[in-house]
Amino acid sequence: MNQLFVGIDVGSRNNAVYIMLPDGSKHSSYSVQNNLGGAQSLSKRVVAALMEQGLSNVILGLEATSVYGDNLVCFLREDGSLSRFNKKIHVLNPKQVKKFKDAYPELPKNDAIDAFVIADNLRFGRISAANYMDDYRYKALQNLTRARFYAVQNLTREKQRFMNYLFMKFSGLAQEKIFSSNYGAAALAVFEEFESPDDLAAISLDALTTFITEKGKNRFPNPEKVAKAVQAAARGSYRLPKTVNDSMNQVLSISISSMRAIQVQIKALDKEIERQFENIPNTLTSVPGIGPVFSAGIIAEIGEINRFKTHAAIAKYAGLAWSQHQSGQFEAQNTRLIRSGNRFLKYYLCEAANALVRCDTEYRCYYDLKYKEVNKYQHKRALALTARKLVRLLFRLLKDNRLYIPVMA
Repeated sequence: MNQLFVGIDVGSRNNAVYIMLPDGSKHSSYSVQNNLGGAQSLSKRVVAALMEQGLSNVILGLEATSVYGDNLVCFLREDGSLSRFNKKIHVLNPKQVKKFKDAYPELPKNDAIDAFVIADNLRFGRISAANYMDDYRYKALQNLTRARFYAVQNLTREKQRFMNYLFMKFSGLAQEKIFSSNYGAAALAVFEEFESPDDLAAISLDALTTFITEKGKNRFPNPEKVAKAVQAAARGSYRLPKTVNDSMNQVLSISISSMRAIQVQIKALDKEIERQFENIPNTLTSVPGIGPVFSAGIIAEIGEINRFKTHAAIAKYAGLAWSQHQSGQFEAQNTRLIRSGNRFLKYYLCEAANALVRCDTEYRCYYDLKYKEVNKYQHKRALALTARKLVRLLFRLLKDNRLYIPVMA
C-alpha cells in the first residue's frame, strides 16, 4: 500500500499533526500554528516524508470543526508542492472519529492522540465519500444558505419572544386569532401605535377601522369587524402598572425592529443565493413549489450528485433515516430518526417537502396518508416521510439531469 496518512487535529490556534506510514507505524508528530505559515510548514514536512519514504500517494484528514479547518483545507487543495503527488483530503464527521477512538479505550485525550486516531481512521479506509466538496461553487453557495438557515432560526426565536411580550402588553390580542398573522404590517402597527389596552379600547371604532384599513393597505375584506374584535380583546386584556407597561412598550418596539431587520437580511440573502445559484446548472427548480432558494440549500449541501451512490446514502447523510432495533425474531416497528446527519440539508429538504405538499397532488396525498396513520407527532412524522420520498425524486432528477414531470391526477 503506497500511501502516507496524515491526521490533523484542528484547533483555533494550533494544529496537531500525525504522519503515519503505510504499515501503521509512526513517522512523526508535531504541532503547527493554524495560520498560513503553519500550513506551509505542514506541507513541507509532508512532502519531505513522501520523498523520504519514496511514496507517491497521501491521504490527509481532519475533523469538521466549524470554520477552523476550512482555510487549511483550501490551502492543502491549492498547494503547489503537494500537487505533484496523488492526494486526497477528507473532512471527517467528529462523531465518526470518536466512535473509532472508542475501539482504543486505553488512549488518553489530547491533541496528539486525536491526530493519531484520525490518521489511523484514514488508514482503515472506512471513510464516507460525502464529506468534502472540491468545487468552490458549492462552498460559496453553502456559506449563503447556511447564513440564511441561522437567520431564519433567529427570526423564529425573536417571534417567540415577541409573542411573550405581546401577551404581557395585550394579553387578549395574544390569545385571540384576530389578524391572519400577528407579524403582519397592520397587526404590528396596532401593537406599536397604542401604548396600552386602555388607549386601544378608548379610540373610536371609525378611527380604528380607518387605521387598520390604511396599515393593511385595503387588504381586509371587513376592516370594521377586525376593529371590533381588536377593541373587544383590548377590553379583556390585563392592565399593567404604568412603569411596567412603559418598559414593555420599549422591549416590544425593539423586538419588532429586530424582526424587521432579520427579515431584511433574509431577503438580501435570498437575492444573493438566487444569483449564485445561476452558476450551478440543475433541474431541481422544475419541481413545483421548491423554488431557487430551497433548491440552492439542497444543492449546496449535496454538492456533486456522483458523490452519492444511492438515494439512501443522501437520506442518511441528511438524517432522514430510521434506526433499526432487531434481535432474534423481534424487530421493532416504531423507531426514531437517527440522531446524526447534516442538519442544514435536513432543514432544506423538509422545507422543500412542505412546499411541495401545497403544490403537488401526489405529495399532498402521500402526506395526508402518513398523517392519518398515527395519533401523535402527526405533522412531524408525515413531513419527515414526505421529505424522504422527495430525496428519491431529487436523486433521480440530478442523476439523470432531467426535469420533473408531475403525475397526472
